Amino acid sequence: MSANMFSDKPAVTDDEAAKITRVEELAYELSVGEVMTSKVFSLRPNQTMREALDEFKQHRISGAPVEVDGKLLGILSIEDMIRSLRDGRIDLTVADYMTADVITARKEDPVIEALKLFVKSRVGRLPVLDSDDKLVGILTKSDITNGLLKALQNDYEAEELIRYRASHLFEDIVSDRSTLTLRYNVKRNDFSHGGAASNNIKKALLRLGATPQIARRCGIAVYEAEMNLIIHTNHGGVLRVEIEPDRITMEAYDDGPGIPDISLAMQPGYSTAPQEIREKGFGAGMGLVNIKSCVDEMNLASSLDRGTNLYMVMHLDKTRHFS
Repeated sequence: MSANMFSDKPAVTDDEAAKITRVEELAYELSVGEVMTSKVFSLRPNQTMREALDEFKQHRISGAPVEVDGKLLGILSIEDMIRSLRDGRIDLTVADYMTADVITARKEDPVIEALKLFVKSRVGRLPVLDSDDKLVGILTKSDITNGLLKALQNDYEAEELIRYRASHLFEDIVSDRSTLTLRYNVKRNDFSHGGAASNNIKKALLRLGATPQIARRCGIAVYEAEMNLIIHTNHGGVLRVEIEPDRITMEAYDDGPGIPDISLAMQPGYSTAPQEIREKGFGAGMGLVNIKSCVDEMNLASSLDRGTNLYMVMHLDKTRHFS
């Protein structure tokens, strides 16, 4: 079994942890369906480009999905419109100029996955599909910004109240030197529940009086580990978190195919995710990199055809990291 210990990385300071903002945390919590525009104006493939131009002007939009009975066929952008005008073929159909190979987001995906798609593809909008591949919305960067701002406004008072009520809970655990253990079974390809375990763990930390910075770092690290179990394993795996007075220990393990080259897997953007997974917006190759940036210790061990074990530790100072 090969192992790779990243001991050269110093412990994450409070100042660095504070940079993991509530906005970043919400990007992992909120789903695309919560921030997308549900009332979607769409075009039909047999409409002419002239008709589409009139629709663009009337609705003051710069692009629209093309669909029939909810089935997404393509997307027409303002660039496609300009091309048809330049060609002098404004009376051809939308189907002649639309982009058929469309990058889409899933309604149940966390916003962070949509953000990765925007960065990677540089598109202006993402059609949103449900579990039946039906068009249910459209997502723009403005939708994400507005959704995050609304969530920030809604949860600020609630978060402060939770922290106030939980301020003495962790003292009871500290006094007994006991350990709280959380364990979650994660199924392979279970994208509909992706992020559930990490969200529950983060909520547990907040209820115990952990500072938002600690909860955010832990939530991001566990989320990325959780998604790796969903994407890269044969049968899923297990997430195990131990919360102690002086540390949080997180472990993700499976009996999957293993990692052939750990040093290569740690490179930003390197991914072995299948094409169909990448088309869903996952497997961008940033999971292990994000984990390393959030934890104080990280140990990744893997053996081909026997499985992988990811061990993560965050060190705590009771006087600074718990209310």
